[in-house]
Amino acid sequence: MAECGPWCATSDHEPVPRDISFYSYRSRTFQVFCEIASVETCTLMNCLGYGSHIRQARRDVYREMDEVVNLRSRGAIVITTGSKAEGLTSIYENDLDQMFVLEGLICLEDCVNTDTLPMDTIVFTLDTSVCYHGHCRLNLLERGSIFSPKLRDVMCLDEKGHILLSSDLIVNMRDQIQLEDDEVRHERAGPSTPSSYGPMHTDIVFSVRCQCPCILSRWAERSRHWPPPDIVQKVVTMGAFVTPVGFKGSEYKHVEWRICFNTAEIELVSSLNDIQIYIYVILKMVIKDVLKPIKKEITSYAVKNIVFWLAENNPIAQFDENCSLFYWLRKGLEQLRTAILKIHLPYYMIPERNLMEACGLDAEQKRTWAKTITDMMDEGPKILLRLPKIRKAIISYPEPLIWYIKRKLDLELLLMKGWIRCMQCMGENRVVNTSDSVLTLITGRQIETLNEVLQRMHEEDSLVGEPINIRNMMMM
Repeated sequence: MAECGPWCATSDHEPVPRDISFYSYRSRTFQVFCEIASVETCTLMNCLGYGSHIRQARRDVYREMDEVVNLRSRGAIVITTGSKAEGLTSIYENDLDQMFVLEGLICLEDCVNTDTLPMDTIVFTLDTSVCYHGHCRLNLLERGSIFSPKLRDVMCLDEKGHILLSSDLIVNMRDQIQLEDDEVRHERAGPSTPSSYGPMHTDIVFSVRCQCPCILSRWAERSRHWPPPDIVQKVVTMGAFVTPVGFKGSEYKHVEWRICFNTAEIELVSSLNDIQIYIYVILKMVIKDVLKPIKKEITSYAVKNIVFWLAENNPIAQFDENCSLFYWLRKGLEQLRTAILKIHLPYYMIPERNLMEACGLDAEQKRTWAKTITDMMDEGPKILLRLPKIRKAIISYPEPLIWYIKRKLDLELLLMKGWIRCMQCMGENRVVNTSDSVLTLITGRQIETLNEVLQRMHEEDSLVGEPINIRNMMMM
């Protein structure tokens, strides 16, 4: 260790190396404090609904929900993505991100043989030669296919007369879909068309499946500590998608698409251990509650990539909840600060793509955020007091937090199970059979759980409003 400095580890099982500026001469006391705080924080994060069991339960429910929806869908397969599919957010906390994968279409890298595809598949080639890294154009590969009028309407010609699938026109397809009951649609945001149903906000993105084995092979062949070989192989077989959004600085962004690995990233997040997940969640809170970007100059997606890089480049044994949460949180903050100062953060799947490119950060904002992050790096466990959700939990821990969180998670899963059952009991006329015995049982249990919360609020002289409003607030 003396020869290679404080960051060098001689084996996968060596304790986390100590940053001299973090664990300094006050060190032993401070180090013990950080280790105790690490264990306590892991327990708290588990109580807040970020533990492995609730994450898996959420993932299972959203996967089942997609399966039920897709039994009725026509023309597109629905895939829940983002924080919901990762199991990291409650029902009304953050948006529900959904991909509508258009059926009968596919785009391919040049290295892919088209002979095995069904003849009625409409094939586009992935042209990355004229686009920023991680983006592409979709050139129609003539195969004698018969196009529907709707598909013909979203094609256009490029400057050389090639037939392209237009990203802008695809996004506008949402306007042709009839509004659901109580649905309110909002202004386009990147590739998505946001809408809301009361407290539920959804982001829907049309996409096309993409086979890009060359891109995925370059990713898979990197030297790494994580993910393990079986997950690497699984990610490679999952392929990719292209979503309708071009590079911000491109003159031709209306015909450009972004290469994405949504389902693969869900698998990657699922393979992170608890410490890595907690770092991911806390860093997302830092973005939302401390930095508070107004125009998405930095996003939670950037944080996800920072955690992926940390996991890939460091032995898994060093991510140990007994002592290392604040060490790795500090490393994550350090990488976030570097990304902001240098306006550079490589995309985990395609490192040539800079996630900070054209982010719109000005010099003053860079300095302000860098100073804020530096202050947080020096605070150790005190950083948690900056984050409202965790600060409130610390104040109420262990009682009534544990009591409340149990009811909250029970109610959350019951509500999602109720949604699934409603879809299963829905007839062709979209009327739900409310007399279904399973649905009645689920609804009854929801009412019982909510009544327990309302009763306790009465006992503690809390302000009690309408039960439906209390329920919605619990799911935020």
